[in-house]
Amino acid sequence: MSEDFYEVLGVSRDASEDEIKQAYRKKAAEYHPDVSDHEDAEEKFKQVKKAKEVLSDEEKRRAYDQMGHERFEQAEKRGGFDGGAGGFGGANGNPFGGGGGMGGMGDLNDIFEQFFGGGGGGRGRDPNRPQRGADLRTSLTITLEEAYEGVTKQLTVTRPERCPECDGEGHPADAEAETCPDCDGQGQRTTVRDTPLGRVQQTQTCRRCGGQGTLYSETCSRCRGEGKVREEATLNVDIPAGIRTGQTIPLEGEGAPGENRGPNGRLLIDVEVEDHEAFDREGDDLYYRLPVSFPQATFGATVEVPTLDGAVTTDIEAGTQSGEVLRLKSKGMPRVQRRGQGDLYVQVQVVTPTDMNEEQREALEQFAEAGGEEIEVEKGFFERLKSSF
Repeated sequence: MSEDFYEVLGVSRDASEDEIKQAYRKKAAEYHPDVSDHEDAEEKFKQVKKAKEVLSDEEKRRAYDQMGHERFEQAEKRGGFDGGAGGFGGANGNPFGGGGGMGGMGDLNDIFEQFFGGGGGGRGRDPNRPQRGADLRTSLTITLEEAYEGVTKQLTVTRPERCPECDGEGHPADAEAETCPDCDGQGQRTTVRDTPLGRVQQTQTCRRCGGQGTLYSETCSRCRGEGKVREEATLNVDIPAGIRTGQTIPLEGEGAPGENRGPNGRLLIDVEVEDHEAFDREGDDLYYRLPVSFPQATFGATVEVPTLDGAVTTDIEAGTQSGEVLRLKSKGMPRVQRRGQGDLYVQVQVVTPTDMNEEQREALEQFAEAGGEEIEVEKGFFERLKSSF
């Protein structure tokens, strides 16, 4: 994946906030380490998350666009201006290229505050508001017969779930609580600074309590204060009739748990339909190769054709050539969320016999002679007969 945040999410540089959010959900579900099979899923997931955090914040995005990826990353690593040469920006730590340091800032959010006067911690939004959990993604393989009928399958996944020991709180129920002294229980800290661009106010999530406003004397021993644990879950998945490879079934509420009692995300199940030994599939239509004998193709016959719903009979007209295609209407796959079915296309293949008795040989010799052909059957008559069809 490219380092550029826009390329990480796969959006244009003028993408809207909604487009960025949608792209993030898709990428996060693809690379979430709990369900992704990618070798470096965890690293990619972190990169996607970082890209979303920057591009979904108006001030951070503006800074990123103006500074470029490399300078932005350098500034973040330095934690802001260091008051001397080598700091973020131009000479002597001045981002506008002039002389003189602007030291005293130890956080990337403060840099954005200096530049644009924004609230690096979310512009006053409540850090304790419920937030929806992340979508998770997995895959499921079914047979063509199961896709034809529709089926309920059991799926076992390992996923993050709310810790049962502490009910997602991150601490024992009897842990002693105290108001966070850094934010006075507000979960946020507001500071006012005088900058070259004027006096600005900055609101950030309290780092000490993580926005909770409360500190606890001990953390949950099972989840170590995270409020989440990885558990194995077995789910019943209803597969609709007619589903195709590449289609996705969303299970609401079966994804990662939300933050602050927010709703769970979705579990996205990518379906793969196995190849079939007899039928080929294209959309809702099926294709089958039907072997018939030379006499059947010559004189016509009624033959049985297998379908996914049982065998049916169809007529082979006299003189049918090898390679001709018959269409059996509504004998293909059901159409998902629509009425009707696709068709079954039957390609006739005239089979050349390989083992014959003496009587069969004499009959074919007579057939050849009656047609004016002087040919020895043993020396390739059937090969030429096959190629003529």
